Amino acid sequence: MKSAIVSVSVATVWTKPESPRDIDQAALSAPVDVRGWLQSLSVEEKLGFYDNNAIQTQALFGTRVEIIEEQGEWAHVLIPDQSTSKNELGYPGWVPSRQLAPWSAAFDVQDGQKLAMVTADFTRLHTLEREPGIELAFLTRLPLVEDGTEWVKVAAPDGEALLPKADVAIVRANEPIELAGNRGEAIVETGKRFLNLHYLWGGMSSYGYDCSGFAYNMHRSVGIQIPRDASDQARAGLLVEKADLLPGDLLFFAHEEGRGRVHHVGIYIGNGEMIHSPDSRSAIEIVKLDGYKLEKEHAISRRYW
Repeated sequence: MKSAIVSVSVATVWTKPESPRDIDQAALSAPVDVRGWLQSLSVEEKLGFYDNNAIQTQALFGTRVEIIEEQGEWAHVLIPDQSTSKNELGYPGWVPSRQLAPWSAAFDVQDGQKLAMVTADFTRLHTLEREPGIELAFLTRLPLVEDGTEWVKVAAPDGEALLPKADVAIVRANEPIELAGNRGEAIVETGKRFLNLHYLWGGMSSYGYDCSGFAYNMHRSVGIQIPRDASDQARAGLLVEKADLLPGDLLFFAHEEGRGRVHHVGIYIGNGEMIHSPDSRSAIEIVKLDGYKLEKEHAISRRYW
């Protein structure tokens, strides 16, 4: 295996090279137009990602991947940051090779090293001459080179670049993020920022989340790493009884009225409500658990904070 770096704002990770349809070509380019691609798709076309098991996950700009093999213009990769029972080394899937850059020593991040983490929904990477470049999504993390008053200098796949200081927070690799209040409540408050954002199967960015991608990234926003998929998330963390639920806890739903396979996750927000990214026909919403269509499928709850 060899390491590489995602060099587009968001790389969609496909099940196989044949998975993308003609209408998905905008998602395969470099640079990539994620917003344009998603806006061009109908609900039925988005449902196809699930129906055809086309998309596995996504990876943000600057994410390290391990290339297992290359096939034509495609790379079979593992994503170490996204833990999964599918592969102990990271989440597997295929990405266009054009969306990856060669490994750089600047990305060999050590525990405790400073990173610039995007806290705005979106921002733009700038050249050292302050010319705007590609758009970056929420929670993109890049190694910090220099912290300034209006700009921060970061390592990028093709060299050093700038990010607006107002759009980032300085965090440390593999360490909890300093917060003034309760982490569970911070997870909820961050989640509320994305109310009405349309669901995307396999989505892992502020362009669109799936249910477990939403849970994963809201935890990541406070420096907590959890598994990528709902089925794996439901097997880890602290078991919480229904009477002991607190904001920020994860609620898992399973087929056969909670006895079967876990298929959905939401974030408890208190007062018998949850926030979640429901399905391809919908957007992130807050719902009351009592009377909700999945109420009888609530199988287990977990706490990671």
